[in-house]
Amino acid sequence: MTAAILSALASHWRRNPLQLLTLLVGLALSTALWSGVQAINAEARASYGAAAATLGEGQFAQITARNGGAIPQQTYVALRRAGWMVSPVVEGRLGPVRILGLEPLTAPGDLVPAGPESGADFQAFLSAPGQVFAREDTLARLPDLDSEAVVSPDVAPDTAIADIGLAQRLLNRPGQIDRLIVLPNQPLTRRPLADVAPDLTVVAPQGGNDISQLTDSFHLNLTAFGLLSFAVGLFIVHGAIGLAFEQRRAMVRTLRALGAPLGRLIALMAAELAVLALVAGLIGVALGYLIAAALLPDVAATLRGLYGADVSGQMTLRPVWWLSGLAIALVGTAVAASGALWSLARMPLLSGAHARALTMSHRHGRQSAVAAGLLVIAAALAIGGQGLQAGFAMLGALLIGGALALPPVLTLLLSWAERRARAPVTQWFWADTRQQVPGLSLALMALMLAMAANVGVSTMVSSFRLTFVGFLDQRLAAELYVRVEDPAQADAITAAATRHAHAILPLLSVDRQIAGLPGEILGQRDDATYRDNWRLLRAVPDAWDRLAQGEGVLINEQIYRRADLDLGTEIAVPGDTGMPDVTLPVLGVYGDYGNPVGQVVLTETLFRNLFPDATVTQFGLRVDPGRVDALRDRLSAEAGVAESAMIDQAAVKAASLAVFERTFTVTAALNVLTLAVAGFAILMSLLTLAAMRLPQLAPVWALGSTRRRLAELDLLRALVLATLTGALALPLGLALAWSLLAIVNVEAFGWRLPMYLFPLDYLRLGMLTLLAAAIAAIWPAWRLSRTPPAQLLGVFRHER
Repeated sequence: MTAAILSALASHWRRNPLQLLTLLVGLALSTALWSGVQAINAEARASYGAAAATLGEGQFAQITARNGGAIPQQTYVALRRAGWMVSPVVEGRLGPVRILGLEPLTAPGDLVPAGPESGADFQAFLSAPGQVFAREDTLARLPDLDSEAVVSPDVAPDTAIADIGLAQRLLNRPGQIDRLIVLPNQPLTRRPLADVAPDLTVVAPQGGNDISQLTDSFHLNLTAFGLLSFAVGLFIVHGAIGLAFEQRRAMVRTLRALGAPLGRLIALMAAELAVLALVAGLIGVALGYLIAAALLPDVAATLRGLYGADVSGQMTLRPVWWLSGLAIALVGTAVAASGALWSLARMPLLSGAHARALTMSHRHGRQSAVAAGLLVIAAALAIGGQGLQAGFAMLGALLIGGALALPPVLTLLLSWAERRARAPVTQWFWADTRQQVPGLSLALMALMLAMAANVGVSTMVSSFRLTFVGFLDQRLAAELYVRVEDPAQADAITAAATRHAHAILPLLSVDRQIAGLPGEILGQRDDATYRDNWRLLRAVPDAWDRLAQGEGVLINEQIYRRADLDLGTEIAVPGDTGMPDVTLPVLGVYGDYGNPVGQVVLTETLFRNLFPDATVTQFGLRVDPGRVDALRDRLSAEAGVAESAMIDQAAVKAASLAVFERTFTVTAALNVLTLAVAGFAILMSLLTLAAMRLPQLAPVWALGSTRRRLAELDLLRALVLATLTGALALPLGLALAWSLLAIVNVEAFGWRLPMYLFPLDYLRLGMLTLLAAAIAAIWPAWRLSRTPPAQLLGVFRHER
């Protein structure tokens, strides 16, 4: 019996290969988009973990200089003699690669790739010419070294590890240390740090991977778009499975009448779908790997530019993402088939003598109620929801509710057009178009979601671009930026620039906890540059004058929202050790796009009082544009500033915009792929419904309409439905854009962007959608125009 049932089930796919292709391709494409996003996320998180393991961050306390400078090697020796169990670290950049120097005899064993417990050649690591451990792609970017290069895939991306002596020689920093790792078990008899090295301070471990916490919102954003793409593809699968079950009703009735148990029949159909899901899932995982490999370099550049996170640009086949790809293919198929299997389980034995055409209108009232309920939920979450998860739940309810509302709204519009029509052919055209809505509803909903996602994301990106460009013009007002190596060079730069620059703006900063959150405190010199160029989102009267007098602080939008601060709220500013904290009111809030942490701005005088050991790390120099090159030459000659340490305004803006443009490459690519999947859904729906429509077209042909005329009307029908879907997708996409800018963006990054409209972009997208619909409809229309008259006449002799 089982073999007979399997043979009967397989015969359906042999007779309908197009349905089988639709099912496999639809599921493979949707799985590819999902697994591609998951592969990117897995690679990035693996890189964060490797970086945390390599650098010891989140595991061990660190000792650093209070002024942020280097620690003399003699200080390390003094600490060891005083009983401190510490290990030195020196780091710097050699071209594009970060060099990390460790002392293997004192460093924790899991940080050193050639430590005593690693089994590697420990003697070769310590003795000349030494060894450098890094990933293969990182070693390829290093200049020629005298040392032995050793491939180590466990090292963080863009990082090379060497013995501290070798690292000091490569970085030209003899006798200097950047930080000291504090081992967990310390002797009770060690001397206090303040007695041995009062200019050093202990930094507690972060308690977790700080980079991964900062980037969680970025990866959640990617996951959400991947899930949306999967949902669009799932509409294809649902349509193919639903059509197959409808066409199998007569076969199911016959098998049950011959004695096939209903339970076994359902189990075998579920097993059949599971096998097809695994085949399509494997194809999708392979395609997802190719998508991820193509997009990963842009994601790596984005994470490095926005968060300073180094992510490998090479893909690795990790079980976590390809298993999730197979799992979601199975789950998606189960969800798509659950309704059909449930209907089959409840079907009476003698039911189903005739296949119920999918073009019959059914249950629009219940679908409309569900759509309205979801839209109400979305509105409630938009008003009262809190947190990023609530924001994405609101987006999900908005998009699904909007998609479910599409068929009932289309039916109403087409009914209105039918009532307004006067000519018989025109009346039939509108009535027939309305009759096709249920059969094409899944494809049209997929198209609507794809268009809404395109409108929403393109509006968000374009709004962000306009705001970001204006923000750069405001914040990067200085014509030349100079990086400082030490306090002596800072003094030399000031002396050299005094005669040529009409404003010298030192950039002072320290990292501190602010309102219980990680943040940055900036010291700002009172100058017209800031007053004229910085746009305050909110401010008290005379905010800049009061800031210059030390009567308050400015804060960025991130900490304003995350700490729930307001104008006039008192905020505690922690000073250096031994310096009293200062409590000051908030005078204003400024936009700080692209920065993941909070900032507090003090006047320069107050900053130097609170942080006397802080040194200038960078200068912004205001100079006539025509004299920038002359000033660069003078700084190089008189202050010893390297050419690479001087960046003009145009270069900074170009670098910032380059990072911005690559930030949304992935979402733009997913949007294009999603729209392509929706176009494929329309093509497959039209092809699979073509044969079922012959009984509706044959009478019109018999009344005098030519096959070519019917094909032209079919093509026009597809364009009309695509146009109406696009028109309804526009408000949904704009609502999506508003949600991303006003809710998700605020929860994820801490800043809110203004929303701009771009009618030409929407018109371009509409034309692209019509082109996709036309391409999808041309083949079915051509097949209809070539339908033999005998096949159309056969409709009248077949029993119906």
